[in-house]
Amino acid sequence: MQKVLIANRGEIALRVIRACKELGLKTVAVHSTADRELMHLALADETVCIGPANATESYLNIPAIISAAEVTGADGIHPGYGFLAENADFAEQIERSGFTFIGPSAEVIRLMGDKVSAIAAMIKAGVPTVPGSDGPLPDDEAECLAIGRRVGYPVIIKASGGGGGRGMRVVHDEADLIKSIHLTRTEAGAAFGNPVVYLEKFLTNPRHVEVQVLSDGQGHAVHLGDRDCSMQRRHQKIIEEAPAPGIDEEARAKVQARCVKACIDLGYRGAGTFEFLYENGDFFFIEMNTRVQVEHPVSEMVTGIDIVKEQILVASGQPLSITQEDVVIRGHSIECRINAEDPKTFMPSPGTVSFYHAPGGNGVRVDSHLYSGYKVPPNYDSLVAKLITYGATRDEALARMRNALDELVVDGIKTNTPLHRELVRDPGFCKGGVNIHYLEHKLGIK
Repeated sequence: MQKVLIANRGEIALRVIRACKELGLKTVAVHSTADRELMHLALADETVCIGPANATESYLNIPAIISAAEVTGADGIHPGYGFLAENADFAEQIERSGFTFIGPSAEVIRLMGDKVSAIAAMIKAGVPTVPGSDGPLPDDEAECLAIGRRVGYPVIIKASGGGGGRGMRVVHDEADLIKSIHLTRTEAGAAFGNPVVYLEKFLTNPRHVEVQVLSDGQGHAVHLGDRDCSMQRRHQKIIEEAPAPGIDEEARAKVQARCVKACIDLGYRGAGTFEFLYENGDFFFIEMNTRVQVEHPVSEMVTGIDIVKEQILVASGQPLSITQEDVVIRGHSIECRINAEDPKTFMPSPGTVSFYHAPGGNGVRVDSHLYSGYKVPPNYDSLVAKLITYGATRDEALARMRNALDELVVDGIKTNTPLHRELVRDPGFCKGGVNIHYLEHKLGIK
């Protein structure tokens, strides 16, 4: 692989360009008309405008991206995260057109994108899953009621093709089960084009813990430890940290080993993340993200391993450059997602950044495409920066994060920085190990 086209925008596009430059690879940055002024365009070897601001006509436009790769002579395509990153058709069309997709095969993306087949694959690999229907719910109502009784209430009905917290319904009472199944089926069919739903036990006090993996599709795989992403609202993560504090070491070692085995069994290629609910010392698989994630830097900080570089090398056909023995977790890292949004209502806040100052100092990393004068468009995700700190201990990482947030200046638009300043001083969060409902309860969100 000699030239990589980056089919994304913002800080992830910058992140991929940095990795490519270190590897001596040429880069092509595609962009919409709204993104002509993005920072990474000045750093890429070539740029191609692929369509108007509307993502459907630009960053989600598969023919336009493939055409851009053809005219520039790119041989690899990096999807970043969001947009087409977990679109199996995209991966398939790229490979069919003679390019390298920097990610897993279309087959694996499809398998893991469908929650029912993903759970079946995990059960086969010995990865612990949430007690549930272990497959699609049948049409037979009596059978559905029997499954509900076996699992025990409360239960959650989930769309097989869902994601991002959509296509879910919690049921607390048997009397509501059948109606809830019908409603979720209808919604799933309309939203995802797939009406299949399944049932799981609804855990009342879980944490969100995920395991980062790298695999080369050639029989080698490693995990890079775990992350805690429990500080979230409506399934949108706010703060992430690595390693997850207060996890049972035996359960941790067991689940990490199972994730590695699952990667080898699946023939998985690239970076990926196994997402779990963690409650009372037990892990329960939720889903697998078949891409690099927003929160990957915290895993990089505690392992010293460049996930994006390794991802690109693996895609080019090289075996993993590291073994599990090479992975040593040192210290602690925390990431705050800085969004262009109102810190209280969470309404997006596009507009012009009149002044931007990034924090610095020992153990501080800022991944951002912001600069003074940059116009935040209303068309895309509101993430504008990732503020990451590292310390020898969690307390040190937290102290550095408090200082970094106080130093950060983004004028001209609203950001959620005030919320972050409050959260990194919150006694519950400072203690560690809050559950996934903590922030919503704190903010009074039902």
